[in-house]
Amino acid sequence: MAWMHGVTTYQWLVLFVAWLGWVFDAMDATIYAIVLHPALHELLQAGATGGEVTSEQIGWYGGIVFSVFLIGWALGGIGFGMAADYFGRTKTLIATILIYAVFTGLAALAQEWWHLAIYRFLTALGVGGEWAAGAAIVAETWPEEKRSRAAGILQSAWAFGFFIAAGCNLLLKDSGWRMLFLIGILPAFVALLVRRWVKEPERWVQAHEREPRSAHTSWLHLVELFRPSLRRDTLIGSTLAFVAVFGVWGATNWAPTLIRGMPDLQGQDSAALAEKVSYAIMALNAGALFGYLGFGPLAERFGRRPVFGLMCLGSLILLPATYFVPHSYAEVLLLLPVLGFFNNGIFSGFPIYLPELYPTRLRATGSGFCFNAGRILASAAPFVTGWLVTMLGSFNNAASTIALIYLLGLAILPFATETKGRPLPE
Repeated sequence: MAWMHGVTTYQWLVLFVAWLGWVFDAMDATIYAIVLHPALHELLQAGATGGEVTSEQIGWYGGIVFSVFLIGWALGGIGFGMAADYFGRTKTLIATILIYAVFTGLAALAQEWWHLAIYRFLTALGVGGEWAAGAAIVAETWPEEKRSRAAGILQSAWAFGFFIAAGCNLLLKDSGWRMLFLIGILPAFVALLVRRWVKEPERWVQAHEREPRSAHTSWLHLVELFRPSLRRDTLIGSTLAFVAVFGVWGATNWAPTLIRGMPDLQGQDSAALAEKVSYAIMALNAGALFGYLGFGPLAERFGRRPVFGLMCLGSLILLPATYFVPHSYAEVLLLLPVLGFFNNGIFSGFPIYLPELYPTRLRATGSGFCFNAGRILASAAPFVTGWLVTMLGSFNNAASTIALIYLLGLAILPFATETKGRPLPE
């Protein structure tokens, strides 16, 4: 393709390693959504909950663990974003990959639901930090005019991670949920590739030499995100990320539970249900993959703001449609890819847009803060969904109500800075 002309082997290598880290990041993040029902059913039954475990209990405790995970993701993204500006992109990338891999594996040892919550919190610290470091290193290594394409490819890794998680679930459907968590430790090997192949971006090296860092100045740079010249970008970037995360974790990631509730799947054994869930996740992420890869070219042509608007509007419509219209498993499979295009595709905008808002010395800090600060508020989304299930009587009603969050995204976009055609700030 013409747009690939002039990209060096090393630039492709950097993108591949960051992409691979994000693939396994996504895989480890997805594992919980896949095993939520059987894992919590076993852990709650073993605990002192009393009686038969109900779907309402699974929704409640599942929402708590989801929320804890998102808080960890937010703290990791902000903290390791500052670390990436202070210590360097590659060192931070290595540390975060090791963190999320090791603690995903340790989740297999959980004996109570709160054990699982602790392990997921620690996993999330690495998941959030890996994105901040990876997005910065790709943005600073690739040519200006090809950066949006590279960022779209980077975000496509999330769909591949979903596919791998679903594939592992198919292969290990008779092995239990603990084995799936154990598989999550494998990404630790990616850290070796980062250490061997990837060096610090020249932009970061030059900025670091111009302005030597200390831990104190790193915290001051976090404050700088709210100086008058950057305040609006920081607030709008954080709000957009909040909308996207609230929507995807508050609704889309309950898709496995939606599948298990389809009338034509009732009475099937756990292995058959696990297989159906895996195919549904693959369908969702087939659409998401097109969304991830499509955001970059669309943003190059029409601008960043219009494409964010398209994704918000599509999600606002498709979420209720997906949860209310289908009455069979086959009908869900038809709608999930379309939902995935919008609801997940919006995330490709963040590695494109957020690094374009900040100078090199603040890039990872700013990108990490925006992408994750809103996540602290969005951490309430799974909890809110669980509460709405108990109030409204079904996941369908709850997820459809969550879709209203996209109205906020549409409302703030007119005030966002358009960065199309601008060079990366130094």
